[in-house]
Amino acid sequence: MSKHAPAPQARNKLPHGVTPFAQVQHLSGLEFMQGILEGRFPPPPIAAALKFELTQVEQGRAVFEGAPEFAYYNPIGSVHGGYAATLLDSCMGCAVHTTLPAGQAYTTLEFKINFVRAMTEQTGRVRAEGRVIHPGKRAATAEGNLYDSRGKLLAHATTTCLVFPL
Repeated sequence: MSKHAPAPQARNKLPHGVTPFAQVQHLSGLEFMQGILEGRFPPPPIAAALKFELTQVEQGRAVFEGAPEFAYYNPIGSVHGGYAATLLDSCMGCAVHTTLPAGQAYTTLEFKINFVRAMTEQTGRVRAEGRVIHPGKRAATAEGNLYDSRGKLLAHATTTCLVFPL
């Protein structure tokens, strides 16, 4: 993995779902993301579909981990790039989310990804680390890296997110 310490086991045991806005409208983005990590709010449905989980979150940073499976293969015998793209979009967007005050939200305007190494089901656990570059009031930018369990870079990306009031 990267230079960071190994992540603890995911703490969230709630079924996957979407938290009603009324339950979180008074929370900052960081408080909401911490609530998902701690199991006070459900993890998102996409995390169930692709079997990944939020493992770390702090101001301007979010980390997701998962393990690519045969079910994610493309026709040429490797993990589809959409798996890496989803992990990177998630970690970068959630990193941006941690910088937002209560009553603010974001959506991805664009992202660019560079694939460095192919993944297979033998790759093992992977780690997507997102970090905010610029936490703007209207547009925020972030970067993300996807590593294998030995710390080798698999893909890297950047994103621009639109920030707006709810």
